[in-house]
Amino acid sequence: MAMSFFDQFASPSYLGIPLIAIAIALPWVLYPTPSSRWINNRLITLQGWIINRFTNQLMLPINVGGHKWALLLASLMVFLITINMLGLLPYTFTPTTQLSLNMGFAVPLWLATVLIGMRNQPTVALGHLLPEGTPIPLIPVLIIIETISLFIRPLALGVRLTANLTAGHLLIQLIATAVFVLLPMMPTVAILTATVLFLLTLLEVAVAMIQAYVFVLLLSLYLQENV
Repeated sequence: MAMSFFDQFASPSYLGIPLIAIAIALPWVLYPTPSSRWINNRLITLQGWIINRFTNQLMLPINVGGHKWALLLASLMVFLITINMLGLLPYTFTPTTQLSLNMGFAVPLWLATVLIGMRNQPTVALGHLLPEGTPIPLIPVLIIIETISLFIRPLALGVRLTANLTAGHLLIQLIATAVFVLLPMMPTVAILTATVLFLLTLLEVAVAMIQAYVFVLLLSLYLQENV
């Protein structure tokens, strides 16, 4: 039983062909594409307004040079939210519960921000490794600590997203199993447990959106340091 709880995180396959590529590509099919008409419908207008507000808020503290990342970060935000939300549906697979996928997003984008900082302002980028006013005996230790913290950033990005979504899915499955077990024996307790399950599902919807926002927000903060 304990192992079956983790079967939902296994990458699905059909005839030996992994289906994770379909799970990754599916969200883009669900979004309406803008038409060539002068006036769009309400859904496209609402979609554009939400993305514009998010992009403006995200790019507000970043210099003009970092605004080239607006399209990439907004697209990543929409992609992560959609995948996280679709993963809450029954009989679906959540690709963002795979650490390899999240690290595949986190490492290249973090490395790009670091390389941009080293190219545009190497003195400032290297200055982050040594706080101003550090006593001379502590300089080697602080440089090592700051370097380690710099390289831990992409790992923290990937692990945070994976851990939060995995924990939420496990809690939902555990409580749902408890509801089915308790229903024939103690219906009242099963109803109360089902209420908790409903509230937890609402919480997981919020977590799915918040974790996608936090992932992109931290990337924008790393970009802000190096632009």
